Amino acid sequence: MKKRVISMLLVVCLMVSITAMTTACNTSGASAAAASTTTSFTDSAGRQVEVPTKISRIVPSGTMAQIALFALAPEMLVGVSSKWDPVAEQYIDSKYYNLPVLGQFYGKGDLNLEEIAKVDPQLIIDIGESKSTIVEDMDGIQTQVGIPTVHIEATMDTMADAYRTMGKLLGKEKEAEELAKYCEDVNSNTKIIMDKVGATGKTNLVYCTGEDGLSVLANGSFHSEIIDEVSNNMAVVTDISSKGTGNPVDMEQLMQWDPDVIIFAPGSIYSTVAQNEAWQNLKAIKNGNYYEVPNGPYNWMGNPPTVNRFMGMIWITQLLYPDKAQYDGYKEAAKYYKLFYHCDLTQDQYKALVANSLLKTAK
Repeated sequence: MKKRVISMLLVVCLMVSITAMTTACNTSGASAAAASTTTSFTDSAGRQVEVPTKISRIVPSGTMAQIALFALAPEMLVGVSSKWDPVAEQYIDSKYYNLPVLGQFYGKGDLNLEEIAKVDPQLIIDIGESKSTIVEDMDGIQTQVGIPTVHIEATMDTMADAYRTMGKLLGKEKEAEELAKYCEDVNSNTKIIMDKVGATGKTNLVYCTGEDGLSVLANGSFHSEIIDEVSNNMAVVTDISSKGTGNPVDMEQLMQWDPDVIIFAPGSIYSTVAQNEAWQNLKAIKNGNYYEVPNGPYNWMGNPPTVNRFMGMIWITQLLYPDKAQYDGYKEAAKYYKLFYHCDLTQDQYKALVANSLLKTAK
């Protein structure tokens, strides 16, 4: 009897031991499986963020990230930060043009948390200049919405590296390399052109914004980066605005600068300035040397100040220095629109875009 009891106890102990081992193995396996679904990514702010190993659903933090990400991975976007401008509809496929609008993740405070929950993104990506508060900003967004959030530094000079980083993060290295190479080539070509122009050969220029044209992109501002590189930006002010709308000025100040060329932002007074008596006192207006920046889907020279400015560099060097920047305008624009907007730009669309600039100089 004792032997039977002892045997039964041994069997029970063996079964318990096997069960415990099986449970431990299953738990260990589950943990390993869970661990394999994420990977640690160190962003440009130096933050280590656990991101999904396989990413298929992303959202941009704002408009700058929206345009940069759209070039690389439009099929991964499950929402956009801001509604596309109506002018963009002819260039953007309807499945992207009609994506849910989620709002800016910081800044404007128009975040739509309900819409974010519906689209269920795996990752929020912020792209642009690294501000002094970038760590706090990214941590704040991640805490608020409970979604991994990363920042990727991107200026005009570092955009190629930014695309390579995005390519590794999203598993799209080949596509990212093509975009990176494009950015490097345009930057390099612009520097070659400006070396030929020389410091003394730069055009005296002012870039005007606003409905009345009485705001300027000041020399040294983030938004005037390209203007400063390719021209003698005469808009020198003491308190430089960080906004894309620029610094307010008056006609007296414009008269003191009296630039040889004036560039008007889209939506400014380009179409009526020739009939404005006050503006007629400026030699750029008097001589017909004023132009409007092409716009569609975005302003070629900024607002947002991101990858759209690579097309802007080609455009403005061709406009100001046609003997040095000998581009085939349509060919270059078609290439850009295919790469960054996934659009086959037509000749008619191109002519409409440059009607108040390059085509004006050709008359």
